[in-house]
Amino acid sequence: MIHGKLDSAATLEQHLAALLAADLRLQPIAEQAGPFEIRRTAPGFAGLAKVICGQQVSVASAGAIWARFSALPGALEPEGYLALSEEQVRGAGFSLGKYRTVHGIAEAVAADELDLAELETLPVAEAVERLVRLKGVGPWTAEIYLMFCAGHPDIFPAGDLALQKAVAHGLKLGARPAPPELIEMARPWAPYRATAALLFWRYYAALGLNSGVLL
Repeated sequence: MIHGKLDSAATLEQHLAALLAADLRLQPIAEQAGPFEIRRTAPGFAGLAKVICGQQVSVASAGAIWARFSALPGALEPEGYLALSEEQVRGAGFSLGKYRTVHGIAEAVAADELDLAELETLPVAEAVERLVRLKGVGPWTAEIYLMFCAGHPDIFPAGDLALQKAVAHGLKLGARPAPPELIEMARPWAPYRATAALLFWRYYAALGLNSGVLL
């Protein structure tokens, strides 16, 4: 079971304090990053669709696409999405791949083959494994959903380019770490790895760049 969901400002404050006490290297990074928030979004089908919407596009583009998509009748419910045509969804800005991925998710939820509420109660590894069974859903998508929508407190999306760059800059590494390296580097930040990710995204933004996360 998941304990201590990252779902409030008070919890974030507690986790950040524990994280900074455990790794003193993060203290100057936190000072430069400044205050930051969780930026939770509602779990469920709509939340997962929003994560997919934001894949591999800028935050501005993702926001515009999501605004058009979410305005489509029924788009935020599995059955409603399945009733939409490919032309309608792609007309909002979804690529063919994203249209098909969300379509597969909608089918799985509607057929009771995927219980997104149940995922919130599972250990991270098991929850990720269930999500990546879906065609078009990779580890980054699964981790971002579980972190921002389900409030899992111990996730560090090592495949995220912004996190790789932020960690390299903040810890003065010679090169941007590859995902397997970053996974190992983040292990000491458990059980507060989601807070560490939020910290580094905020630090990345403080450098004058964008975090790249729509949610």
